[in-house]
Amino acid sequence: MSHPFVFMDLRTTDRDRSQTFYGELFGWSATDSLFTNAAGPWGGLTQLAPDDERRPQWIPYAPVADLDKAVARAVELGAKAVRPRVDLPQGSVTVIEDPTGATLALWEPNRA
Repeated sequence: MSHPFVFMDLRTTDRDRSQTFYGELFGWSATDSLFTNAAGPWGGLTQLAPDDERRPQWIPYAPVADLDKAVARAVELGAKAVRPRVDLPQGSVTVIEDPTGATLALWEPNRA
C-alpha cells in the first residue's frame, strides 16, 4: 500500500463548531457526516453523544493488505482491538489502540 492514510474521521462534541473551524482553516466543506474538498469526500465527521466517554479526536485509517493478520500482529505487539471488525461494501475496518493509548483504524479495501 502506497499511502500512509486513506481516510480520516473526526469524532467531536460540537459538529457545527468543527465544521466552521476546519472550513475556515483549510477551506473544507462538510455535510452532517463527511468532510469534502475539490477532490470529493475524504473524511468522516461524527458527533459524540453527551454521555459518550470517548474524547474528541481524529482517527486516521491506515490501509492493510490483510485486516485479520494486521490486527493479530498489532495485538502481539501490545495493542488492543477496541472496535470489532466491520465489513462494508468498500472494505473492512477495525480500530486498535496502541500500547500508549493512541487510536488507529486499520482498513482493508475490497479486492475488486
